[in-house]
Amino acid sequence: MSTTVTRQIVRIDEDLCTGCGVCVSPCAEGAIVIIDGKAKVVREELCDGAGFCLGVCPTGALTVEEREAVPFDHEAVEEQAAVAPRTYIPQVCFNCGTDEDHAPLLPVRTAGTSTWVCTRCLPALIHG
Repeated sequence: MSTTVTRQIVRIDEDLCTGCGVCVSPCAEGAIVIIDGKAKVVREELCDGAGFCLGVCPTGALTVEEREAVPFDHEAVEEQAAVAPRTYIPQVCFNCGTDEDHAPLLPVRTAGTSTWVCTRCLPALIHG
């Protein structure tokens, strides 16, 4: 793809990235991988710019920026998923321990930490 558009896309600050890999699992499109000990967006067309990876980064290395990039490509995501099935460590709800294979999880900051909460525990977190 040679055409570019102005859109939101994830940016990873290599100086802040520790290579811990917790940002890989929330990237449903498979755009983020760990290469040489650092997280990288391997193909811009796989990054939808939604930023689900941001909330889990313990060092703040990930941001969403608006810049020129190739357009997001749903077909490329499907092709990537077919040839490189995702392997991941399921994230767990910090409150009840349910993992993402059994309930939808959302990124959350609590007590100064970036973590995950399941949709069952979220209302209690919001309303007390």
